[in-house]
Amino acid sequence: MRSDIFYGDIPLFGKQVVVDILVDDLAATWGLRRADLNIRAALKGIFAGSSLAIHLSHGEIIRGLDQEPTLIPVGEDIDNIEISEKCCWVVVIEKEAVFQILLQLNFVAKHVDIGPGVIITGKGYPDIATRQLVAVLSAELPEHIPILALVDGDPHGHEILATYKLGSKSMGHENNQLVAPRLEWIGVSMEDIEELGIDSSKMIAMTTRDKHKAIKMLDNRDVPLEHAAQLEIMLDMELKAEIEVVSATRASGPYAQGGSRALDTYLRGKIASALTRGNAKAEPEDGLKLEDELHSFSPPVKDEPLDAEYLGFDDF
Repeated sequence: MRSDIFYGDIPLFGKQVVVDILVDDLAATWGLRRADLNIRAALKGIFAGSSLAIHLSHGEIIRGLDQEPTLIPVGEDIDNIEISEKCCWVVVIEKEAVFQILLQLNFVAKHVDIGPGVIITGKGYPDIATRQLVAVLSAELPEHIPILALVDGDPHGHEILATYKLGSKSMGHENNQLVAPRLEWIGVSMEDIEELGIDSSKMIAMTTRDKHKAIKMLDNRDVPLEHAAQLEIMLDMELKAEIEVVSATRASGPYAQGGSRALDTYLRGKIASALTRGNAKAEPEDGLKLEDELHSFSPPVKDEPLDAEYLGFDDF
C-alpha cells in the first residue's frame, strides 16, 4: 500500500500526496503501471446495481446489490466483468453522499420507465480501480446503453468529469486503459439551476481557489466547449452549485415535494432523455429490434461460454 510507504517515514515525505507523485513518476519513467511496482492505493470506489457482476482472477464473484454499496476491486484482480442484458443505463456520480441518497431511494431498480441500471462513485476524485471500471464499460457496452456523469456544478466537478473522460496528466502513460470517451455529462448545469427555479441564495460563492482552477481549465484546449461555457458562467456569477441544490427546487409538478424526491425526479428525467437519444442512434438499419441487437452483442471473452443472462468483458 502507498500509505505504508508514507507512514514508513513521515518526516521524509511530509504528505501522502508526495508518495503518490513519486510512484506515478517512477511508473511513467520506466514505462510501467503502478501495479507493476507492486504498490497499490487503498480502494475507495463503490457501485450498486444487481445488473453488474465482477469475476475475480481467483474465482470469487462480486455481485452488485440494488440498495447496498459494493467496493470496486483493482483491475489486476479482475478476470472479467458481466453486465446483465437487462441493464439500461450507467450513471457515474461524483459524491458518495448523493450515491447514498439514491441507494435509500432504491433508484437503480424501481423505475419501470427507465429500467434497471448501475450507479458508480469514486467518492470525489476517482481512484485507478474506479476509472478502470468506467473505462471498460465505456469501451464495451452497446451504444444505446448510455454512460452518464452527474457532478457538482463547480470547477472541481468538471475536473473530476475530465479525469474520467479524458484522463489525467499524472497517469498519462496509462490513459489508454483509463479513459471513458463515451461518458456523457448530464449535470448539474447552470441552465438546470435556472430551469428548476433555484434561488441564487442556495448556491455557494466561489473561492479564490475555485476561480484559479476554472481559469486554469479554460486555458486548456482539451476542455470541451460545453464545459468551458459552464466555467465561464460560474466565473461571471461568482457562484457554484452542488448536486444537492436540486432538492431546493421551486418547480411545480413532479418536483413539488422537493428534497430527495426532487433529486430522484431530476436524475430520472436526465436518464430518460439519454435513453431516447441512445435508442435513436442505435436504430438498426436492417430492421432488427433493439432487443435483438442487444442479444447479438458479443464482447471478447477468454474462450468461455457466454452466460445467457450476462455479457462478459475481459479488458482488464
